[in-house]
Amino acid sequence: MFEAFDALFLARLQFAFTVSFHFFFPAFSIGLASYLAVLEGLWLKTGKPLYLDLFKYWLKIFAIAFAMGVVSGIVMSYQFGTNWSVFSDVAGPVIGPLMAYEVLTAFFLEAGFLGVMLFGMNRVGKKLHYAATCMVAIGTFVSAFWILSVNSWMHTPTGFEMGANGQFLPGPSWWDIVFNPSFPYRLVHTVMAAYLTTAFVVGGVGAWHLLKDRANLHARKMFSMAMWMAAIVTPLQILAGDLHGLNTLEHQPQKVMAMEGHYQSYPDGAPLILFGIPDSEAKTVRYAIEIPKASSLILKHDPNAPLAGLDTIPDDEEPPVGMVFWSFRVMVGIGFAMLGVGMWSLLARVRGQLYDWRWLHRAALAMAPSGFIAVLAGWITTEVGRQPYVVYGLLRTADAASPLDAPAVAASLLAFILVYFTVFGIGVWYILRLMSHTPHMGERGVKRGDTGPIRTAGITPGPTQNPGHEKTLPEGEEDA
Repeated sequence: MFEAFDALFLARLQFAFTVSFHFFFPAFSIGLASYLAVLEGLWLKTGKPLYLDLFKYWLKIFAIAFAMGVVSGIVMSYQFGTNWSVFSDVAGPVIGPLMAYEVLTAFFLEAGFLGVMLFGMNRVGKKLHYAATCMVAIGTFVSAFWILSVNSWMHTPTGFEMGANGQFLPGPSWWDIVFNPSFPYRLVHTVMAAYLTTAFVVGGVGAWHLLKDRANLHARKMFSMAMWMAAIVTPLQILAGDLHGLNTLEHQPQKVMAMEGHYQSYPDGAPLILFGIPDSEAKTVRYAIEIPKASSLILKHDPNAPLAGLDTIPDDEEPPVGMVFWSFRVMVGIGFAMLGVGMWSLLARVRGQLYDWRWLHRAALAMAPSGFIAVLAGWITTEVGRQPYVVYGLLRTADAASPLDAPAVAASLLAFILVYFTVFGIGVWYILRLMSHTPHMGERGVKRGDTGPIRTAGITPGPTQNPGHEKTLPEGEEDA
């Protein structure tokens, strides 16, 4: 199956496969942890059991997603030693401490309070339990902080010195390493992407249950909160993405050239190529649909500003244009689709029809997985656009790999594929099953000793599971 590929390609494919699986779970759990903190805070502030029910409903889902994120993340760490030992040796003095800080701060914070959050609702006071929930939410952010600092340093390496044996050594200030030029932009863009990913999952689940029963107040509340997030955060995310793009143009210009499909330089204004088929051999985008000078207007804020193209970059430093070009368009396209749903929900809310417009609910349901697709497309744009370097401009990917034979890497890759699709496939199926359960009054949380999808979800089979509770709650409760 993998005979035609060399060890380097297989090692890259293996890391791409495992990190893609892993990225889905933190992208969801970062936002969901904050959502849980908001729900519990609203319950403590208002005393309304509706918020507690939703907290318990999503707590079960968070527990599974968090566990799968931890397990899938551990696997990636091992690959630094098995497949990328040269990278670990050369860059270890810089990235090793940063990853250790992530363990010492975020992981310990999450591990220390996760048990209280999951099982302590009836064992500790309300305020202490809420503090534990907040600590877990903060821990997920701190984890993203350190991991993105490491990743950003690989894109914009600063604050280091070269050792006599070719290693990257920390310079006099660690702050120059941690807060490297691209880190603030990447942190904001990625964390907001996680919040939007969670918002559209929550909104999709709410829409699913509204399509079955538009009077369900729990579904109304989660849908309303998710659509507020979509309407408010999506425009901010588009702005953050634009600023991140300008930073990338400054520090990694060939990545932006690949994103834009600019094989040639444009001395008097570059067009914005909307669609086309990049042809790296012919150095052109075939069948291009473009807007004249719009790329210069976006990137330089001047329609006549010159923009350099890939013709100024040596061929052996050119990233894979086709993959970067299309992954970028998938990410941007989904971003504007999110904006459309958010603005649509605002219109429905203003007209008092947020829970009545069935096509809005169908659109929100269809957009439920959109955040995962967008973050994966964004990751591909970022990481493939950095090629052929693993530490941009300093260490090539081909020079960072371990001296392994292709059959050995192929065997482990095949094992990962089989195990991941089996284990995480079951986990995702379980999460979808929990989401299909209709939220109701008196929702059960995660309890010690609960086993199996029926008991853990608090589902009592049969049509009398939550008889008519939606009709008995006061109308308008969902708008509180």
